[in-house]
Amino acid sequence: MPSRSVIIPAAGPFSFEECHWFLDRGYDECLHTILPDTVRKLIPLPAGPVLADLRKHPAGIEAIILEGNSDTATAAALQDYVADWLAPQQDLLPFYDKLTKVKALAYMPAAYSGLRLIGIPDLFEALAWSIIGQQINLTFAYRLKRRLVERWGEKYTSGGNTYHIFPQPSAIANADPAELRAMQFTGRKTEYLIGVAQQFASGAISKASLLALPALEARRKALTDLRGIGIWSANYALMKSLRDETCIPHGDAGLLNALLAHGLIKDKSDNDSMEKLYRRFKGWESYLVVYLWRSLAVKV
Repeated sequence: MPSRSVIIPAAGPFSFEECHWFLDRGYDECLHTILPDTVRKLIPLPAGPVLADLRKHPAGIEAIILEGNSDTATAAALQDYVADWLAPQQDLLPFYDKLTKVKALAYMPAAYSGLRLIGIPDLFEALAWSIIGQQINLTFAYRLKRRLVERWGEKYTSGGNTYHIFPQPSAIANADPAELRAMQFTGRKTEYLIGVAQQFASGAISKASLLALPALEARRKALTDLRGIGIWSANYALMKSLRDETCIPHGDAGLLNALLAHGLIKDKSDNDSMEKLYRRFKGWESYLVVYLWRSLAVKV
């Protein structure tokens, strides 16, 4: 019988606790469930979804398949998904070396040791999430996401609990705009979501097609050509889904607040100081953003 336990190796330092904390920040998340020392998720895989528990393991992460296929191909796909999602194999030491050379940030390798850029493997989900969150607070954004997911996402019930997968583009492409508006999506967000979903459903854009483009600028342009996707959303999706570590969500309020709090800029329009700092982290800009975001929160 195939093993129902899959080990995803990690490069040190790696902290599953930081992953667990990031995924459990008190919002109404509908795509994974937080349990003590465990993250439970219905994971979309090529041969069908599996319900899995992710836990700390001496080698990195252990994924225990609770429901679904557990053959060799599924185990390999599960390992790839978790590696893409939580990035346990990313070598952080070069980044930590850069942090220690900036006095205001030198505490971070110890304070946030092993923190990874938690991704969103599904590019459509990353873009949809960026649209959902436009000009509203996170609490309301999570509420809207739950309504969208519970209405159009694939679901699976186990042990009396229901687990969800983010909706396929085809489902949103064919959604009734009036139904989205009844869920409190604005008319503009409704247009954006359905329009982007239609582009994915038709094959006009995909994660594979973006990865096939020769450079970052071409990928960013392909995204900003989509109605409703600006520079911030494009950079966010590129860093979270394509894992381009050079992307910076310029203008992000949290990022600017963190830069101010560390005395790295004089004010929120101090672009010269920002650019000088980003140049010091060339190739690691997205990780710098993640660690600055992390500094805004108190771990409890």
